[in-house]
Amino acid sequence: MKIKSFQHIFKATVLAALISSSMQSFAQPTDEVVAIVDSSVILKSDLEQGIAETEHQLKAQNKTVPPQQYLQMQVLDQLIIRQAQLEQVKRFGIKADEKSLNAAVLKIANQSGANTLEAFQQKLDAIAPGTYENLRNRIAEDLAIGRLRQQQVMSRIKISDHDVENFLNSPEGQAALGTQVHVIHMRVSGENSADVQRIAQEVKLSLTNNDDAKAISSKLSTSTIKVDGADMGFRSLSEIPSELAARITPLKVGQTTELINVRDGTHVLKLIERKQDDQKALVSQYQTRHILIQPSEVVSLDRAKQMIDSLYNRAKAGDDFATLAATYSNDTGSARDGGSLGWVSPGVMVPEFEQVMKETPVGQISKPFQSQFGWHILQVTDTRQQDMTKEVQERMARQVLGERLFDTEVDSWMRELRANAYVEIKDTSLDSKVTQQK
Repeated sequence: MKIKSFQHIFKATVLAALISSSMQSFAQPTDEVVAIVDSSVILKSDLEQGIAETEHQLKAQNKTVPPQQYLQMQVLDQLIIRQAQLEQVKRFGIKADEKSLNAAVLKIANQSGANTLEAFQQKLDAIAPGTYENLRNRIAEDLAIGRLRQQQVMSRIKISDHDVENFLNSPEGQAALGTQVHVIHMRVSGENSADVQRIAQEVKLSLTNNDDAKAISSKLSTSTIKVDGADMGFRSLSEIPSELAARITPLKVGQTTELINVRDGTHVLKLIERKQDDQKALVSQYQTRHILIQPSEVVSLDRAKQMIDSLYNRAKAGDDFATLAATYSNDTGSARDGGSLGWVSPGVMVPEFEQVMKETPVGQISKPFQSQFGWHILQVTDTRQQDMTKEVQERMARQVLGERLFDTEVDSWMRELRANAYVEIKDTSLDSKVTQQK
């Protein structure tokens, strides 16, 4: 089953294609089920709309539209994967918040020439009634799927301390940390490769006890061999060609590289000094505890809200916060410690939690708020400024490494999701086509 082949095309929301397909769907007097995915269905109109969108996008990109049967199969498979993800969205109670949804819709509105959501709605519904609502619902689903993927996939990515250490010691990691190196750079060139290699070895030996690049150049240059040398001063590793930066990074101060043979000659570099950005990462930390009520198969989202409201009123009335957390919070890890999350740094919690945490005065209890995990109340018991330079560097490394692995892990996760979903293809001809791709 080829999951990625049309994924980058299919998942994009193209306004013109959506309007066109919406008009087609409104014109259909009847509809039929082409597939069942868990507790949801995919209609024939969904399939035709997906095909219309994909064809429009391929033509807009001047790409060849594949045969109809192949296109139909690919689009149906993507619809199945999308619906399987939406089933998970419903299961975990994930919803796009209004602020993010409005911002995403407004971005598309601005691209189409509308300055407000109201003007955008009037513009779309004048073309085809209900198009604005269809677009808004689609974007809301996309945002929810994005949150689901972030939540599910990131938990699958395992980055060891050794991985972090290796990255931070690499040229890319050193450049990201603002590492600067003071380097002497020597280049030996000439037509006779054997002579070039011999002189380059002498240059390397001279650099052992001599940092005067000009003196070495003058001494070792001949009528047929040219030795160029320069003291480069301090340079950021990001400013040095990657093939040279990779040789410099593992050096200790005073060491030289092995001979580096490239097209323009043989290079030798000596590391004189290394330094990093001295700026400290002073971070505001919040000593925080919280109570989480998480929706589940037996607790609806509305019921979770009622429960957190009740706990908020009890805490405000004087009930012990730690006791309430230990008794009712669904965050079992913190509940054992009275809801305590310890000292929390920015960037660790989800945005909704972090915003409320920053806005809540010390000693007070926040009003109930919702995140992708459920309904919360929190209390900030203290704040402090902490030097988190090392932790910030390690978190940066984990983020970079995580982003590298994310796309691969998303593909693996979606394959598992597709394999574990209950799928029944009602059209037998479509069923055989999908089966051939597995």
